[in-house]
Amino acid sequence: MENKKKEILFIAQYPENVSPGQRFRFELYKDVLEENGFNITTRSFLDKEGYAIIHQPKFFFPKAWAVAKGYLNRIELLFKMRKFDFIFLQREAAPLGPPIFEWLYIKVFKRKVIYDFDDAIWMPHISENNSLFLQLKNVNKIKKICKWAYKVSCGNEYLCNYARKYNDSVIYNPTCVDTDNRHNIISNHDVQRLTIGWTGSFSTLKYLDMLEPVLASLQLKYDFAIKIICNQKPILNLKNIQYVEWTAQNEVAELATCQIGLMPLTNDEWSEGKCGFKLIQYLSLEIPAVSSSVGVNKLIIEHGINGFLCSTEEEWYHAIETMIKDSELRKSMGKEGRKKIIKHYSLRSNKDNFLNIFN
Repeated sequence: MENKKKEILFIAQYPENVSPGQRFRFELYKDVLEENGFNITTRSFLDKEGYAIIHQPKFFFPKAWAVAKGYLNRIELLFKMRKFDFIFLQREAAPLGPPIFEWLYIKVFKRKVIYDFDDAIWMPHISENNSLFLQLKNVNKIKKICKWAYKVSCGNEYLCNYARKYNDSVIYNPTCVDTDNRHNIISNHDVQRLTIGWTGSFSTLKYLDMLEPVLASLQLKYDFAIKIICNQKPILNLKNIQYVEWTAQNEVAELATCQIGLMPLTNDEWSEGKCGFKLIQYLSLEIPAVSSSVGVNKLIIEHGINGFLCSTEEEWYHAIETMIKDSELRKSMGKEGRKKIIKHYSLRSNKDNFLNIFN
C-alpha cells in the first residue's frame, strides 16, 4: 500500500502569482513538494477582486467588503483544518486584530504551523492608501505567533534573530529564484545605449527618490535609459524613463534588457528586515548591482566583485559612473553575481532546506 501523501495548507494574504513574497518564498517550491509526496492547498485572504483594489486610493467600502469576505473565508476554512498535516502561514492569517485564527490552528486544532515572514512585520507599517486601517493593525501578535508556531521560517538573519527570542526552532529560509528555468536570461552588456534598471512594487518606489539627484547629474554627462518595472508609474524628474507595467509574464525578460540594477534603501530597522530580492533578481541575470549599504544587501553584494555598496550620493555617483564607462567590468561582475545567486539564493541550492521545514 502506498504511503498516504501529507497535506500542506499554504495560508497567504494574496491570490497566487501576484505577490513576490509569496511567489518566491513558497509558490516556487510547489513542484518540489509534490514530487516529494505532499499535496498542496493554497488559501488567500483576499480574492482577485479584493487584491485589485486593496492598494488603490479611496474604495473604502469595496475594501471593507473585501476584508469582510476574507474573514468569512478564514472562518469557513476552520472546518477543514483537521485534514492538513502542516500549515505554512505567510505573515498572518488575517491583517487586522488579534491572532485568533492562529490560536485556533495551533491550540485548538493542534496543527503544525510553520510561520514565515520576510519583512520586519513587528513594526507598524501600512500603505498610505490604507492608513485608516492602521489603528486596527495589531503588530504585537507577531511575537505571539512566533512563540506558538511549530517552526519559524525567516528570510534573513536579522529576522531570524527576532524570532529566536520567542521560538527555538527558527530556520533561515532565503528568498530564492529558479535560475535553471526562469531567471536564466543573461543580460547583454555590448549595447550602444545602456539601460539602468529598477524593479519593485509601488511600496518601494519612494526609495528611488533618493537617487533622483544622482541620476539627474549623470544624465548631464552620459546618455542612458532608466527602466522602471513596477505596478505603479513613477513620478521622477528625469529624462529617458521607460516605464513598464509589471506582470509575472514580462518581469524577467524586461529586466534582462538592463545592464545595471539599483537598490536604494534608507538605513533603518524596516530596511534591516528586507531580504534583498531586487539584488537577487539582478544578479541572477548577470546584471551587476549598485545598492545601499544596509542590512542583507551587505551579504549579497560583494563590493567591487559583483556590484557596489554605497552610503552617500558621491559614492552612488561614482559607482554608477564606473559601471557606465566599463562594459567589461559589468560583464565580470555580472558573472560573479550569477554564481553567487546559484550557490546561495536559488531553488537549486535551497530546495532541500525548504523540504526539511516539513519534518
